[in-house]
Amino acid sequence: MPMRGLSRVPAVLLGCAWLACAGAQPQTPPARVPASLAQRLAACTSCHGSASTPPAAIGSGGERQYFPRIAGKPAGYLYNQLVNFRDGRRQYPLMTWMVQHLSDDYLHEIADYFSARHAPAPVLDRATLPAAELERGRQLVTRGDTALKVPACIACHGERLTGALPAIPGLAGLPRDYINAQFGAWRNGSRHALAPDCMGTIATRLSLADVSAISAWLASEPLPLDPAPAAQLARPLPLACGSAPENKP
Repeated sequence: MPMRGLSRVPAVLLGCAWLACAGAQPQTPPARVPASLAQRLAACTSCHGSASTPPAAIGSGGERQYFPRIAGKPAGYLYNQLVNFRDGRRQYPLMTWMVQHLSDDYLHEIADYFSARHAPAPVLDRATLPAAELERGRQLVTRGDTALKVPACIACHGERLTGALPAIPGLAGLPRDYINAQFGAWRNGSRHALAPDCMGTIATRLSLADVSAISAWLASEPLPLDPAPAAQLARPLPLACGSAPENKP
């Protein structure tokens, strides 16, 4: 009998009564996340710096002492590195995981986005190395070493060490740990570029002491007031480099 009585009550009223008894409240629809490129690249800026991390600029590298500054780097260089991570020429599991399924067009879009950001980088304290070691770093960066067949860093990365369009990166403002890690990756074969791999060749000609001196001097040099890459190199590269064929020697 009671069941027959309930059957006459409209279903909607039964539903309302159940909600009242349960103390449930209608749920507010979740806020829509904007489908902007900046939102989709939040995974990148969580490491490489966002507008909310000091210094307050996207891609600046933030306060961390390892992740490189990517803001304002040449789009061609950023694209080449994304492809290298995707295709296995560079080894860093987090980067590989993020880009392994992305198309060339999407990688170009990411590279263009970060190359258009012009962010300051923190000036790091000069490394506490003996003066002679820092001078060795300055010598290698600005003059190279003919006996080792190592060209000066400025011969490829520009007089101001801010790189050159379309695909040569700047070195100023990079953390010392990052620079050391990349030299190590080239030396042990876990980082490659398109052949001929000029940096792979140079890295094998330098001693660990020379790498340490270079990274210490570079990491503590302040960025110039205008850190934008040069429109082009003043002269051809001193050796063939597959990632910058337009600047062939």
